[in-house]
Amino acid sequence: MSEILRRLSGHGVSLWLDDISRERLRTGNLAELVRDKSVVGVTSNPTIFANALRKGDAYAAQLHDLSVRGVDVGEAVRLITTFDIRWACDVLRPVYDATAGVDGRVSIEVDPRLARETDKTIAEARALWWMVDRPNLYIKIPATVEGLPAITRALADGISVNVTLIFSLERYRQVMDAWLTGLEQAAAAGHDLAAISSVASFFVSRVDTEIDKRLDAVGTDEALALRGKAAIANARLAFAAFEDVMASPRWQALAARGARPQRPLWASTGTKNKDYPDTLYVDELVTPGTVNTLPEKTLEAAADHARVDGDTVRPFYEKAWNNMAALKEVGIDYDDVVTVLEDEGVEKFEESWVELLDTVEAELKKA
Repeated sequence: MSEILRRLSGHGVSLWLDDISRERLRTGNLAELVRDKSVVGVTSNPTIFANALRKGDAYAAQLHDLSVRGVDVGEAVRLITTFDIRWACDVLRPVYDATAGVDGRVSIEVDPRLARETDKTIAEARALWWMVDRPNLYIKIPATVEGLPAITRALADGISVNVTLIFSLERYRQVMDAWLTGLEQAAAAGHDLAAISSVASFFVSRVDTEIDKRLDAVGTDEALALRGKAAIANARLAFAAFEDVMASPRWQALAARGARPQRPLWASTGTKNKDYPDTLYVDELVTPGTVNTLPEKTLEAAADHARVDGDTVRPFYEKAWNNMAALKEVGIDYDDVVTVLEDEGVEKFEESWVELLDTVEAELKKA
């Protein structure tokens, strides 16, 4: 086992792999990563599935059967993706049991074309929850305005949720409110709160990508000195907001009834800028009670040379606030940045879903 990753886990950071494929499952690679690289969870998205389908023959038999049966492409996507997710849940089940349900989790995303449609998102979440039928599943629901009531409803129904596409601190506070409301409704309906889990996926690297572009356009020395600092500051302040909620009487009342915290999850943690260390968003976001979901390339880099020097979040709240204030002083409009990122995120996920549909449709025709 990687000593660096073991130390990172020892500091309270759960390492999840941001990738899945049937080839990875059938070769035992995922089980190896659990054993050797401290991986305790898996996240997926449409792009990951589309890439997996284009490689090798792991899906050939199922695609053939679906083609023979005349299954439409939308249902074929559900059947293919839930098959892999169910399998991954079974691989991670020992981790789930060993951690009393904290980790060992696998996430599947609702159709992102529904991101602005509350009722359809709820219906899709229920369908995926039923199809996978594993207690260590997370349903990924985007943190759009329309997604917030869907998050509440899913949790109230006893469905565990991975809230995705969070960029702004204000939206994150709204997500936590939706989560608390969902748990309160679940308790009122008689659900066991200990059986309901959630994480909140706060996107990291894309914040730097967008803000760095704007800093370059400003071009002053003061602006350029702030490149690569916004995403980490934003994430650190998100954790400060999480701590505020954890100290609230509202949360304490739910915790007394067995509820679990909605852990912050650092998403999009592979660096996009080659000038930045490839483990930047690992090294600078170490604090207990968090999840870091990593592409395999970033996981391997972290195993080799990540810095694990203790808590790199809570001691740096003041620095984070100062960096955000400095960004405002040089003309960076934070509210506009996060609005653009959310809109682009939804659009990219929709494009990925269409790509997945097209890939499956092409494979069905060949099967």
